[in-house]
Amino acid sequence: MNLNVTQPVSRWPHRWAIALACAAFPLVWIGGLVTTTDSGMAVPDWPNTYGYNLFLYPWKSWITGPWALFLEHSHRLIGATVGLLTIGLLIILWRKDGRAWMRWMGVGALALVVFQGVLGGMRVLFDERTLAMLHGCTGPLFFAVTVAMVVFTSRRWCIGPADTTGVSLQSSAAAIRRLAMVTCILVYLQIVIGAVLRHVPASADPATFAMAVRFHLFLAAIVTLHIALLVWLVLFRARSKPLAGLATTLGTLATIQLALGAATWIVKFSVPAWASSLVSTGNTAIQEGGWLQTHIITAHVAVGSLLLIVSLALALYAQRLLPTSSPTQEAVTSRLGPAV
Repeated sequence: MNLNVTQPVSRWPHRWAIALACAAFPLVWIGGLVTTTDSGMAVPDWPNTYGYNLFLYPWKSWITGPWALFLEHSHRLIGATVGLLTIGLLIILWRKDGRAWMRWMGVGALALVVFQGVLGGMRVLFDERTLAMLHGCTGPLFFAVTVAMVVFTSRRWCIGPADTTGVSLQSSAAAIRRLAMVTCILVYLQIVIGAVLRHVPASADPATFAMAVRFHLFLAAIVTLHIALLVWLVLFRARSKPLAGLATTLGTLATIQLALGAATWIVKFSVPAWASSLVSTGNTAIQEGGWLQTHIITAHVAVGSLLLIVSLALALYAQRLLPTSSPTQEAVTSRLGPAV
């Protein structure tokens, strides 16, 4: 298989995958907002909305109704749009992409978005927080799948390792590939733990909740160390522009996420005693469920999903672009090559 082609057979799979990923991110963001504001049961029926077809629900009732209703119905509309875009991408892949594994990945993406929709519906019908937690874990996973499809259909992926002679050491390339994949897995695990914390029932044992919070903080420190090391390796041991750009973005997002995590702690639990001399709280009281608390917490959730997709893109491009001396790895790279 020729890895030196300059472009895939058709640009439409890549364009459609980008549109799908761009639609999936607002879905994750608004889904987080629904959870933060506890709006998941604002519409008690499914798949209809108060007896109306999802797309025929009166827009005045949607726009001017309660905030919780607006969020939940908006979440459903965006989810339906993402489902339709996924169907469109699947059709385009089967018509325009010559890679069988890529076509079946489209089938898997459609199955995942259907599963996600059913989870959301079952959460409403049974009013079950465990289903809501699973729904919150599956959403970022689907977002990651859409971004993987963007990577696999990109021109950079199809060109292959044409600019990777700048890697200073062969061992550095192997270390970057391993570290990038482990970092991506750890980021998703952190998202899962966060989803568990956000859906803990009020009747849960406080000691269990405190232990989960400590584990979340511990894993955040581990993820931060992994990201810092990964960014350093990419920027100083490998000279690849696509990887450098992704590494810079990953480091920036990690910094923002740490700040949002600290802000989330403050708006939820107040300033820690050890930091009271560093942070002046003044006479300002943070309202439970208020605008500030709601949007800081939701931003923390949304940026976590961005960390996942950037770390995934970096891991995938590292596998594709960095040199390898392993015959097995070269065979895998060849199979995942351009759509020719």
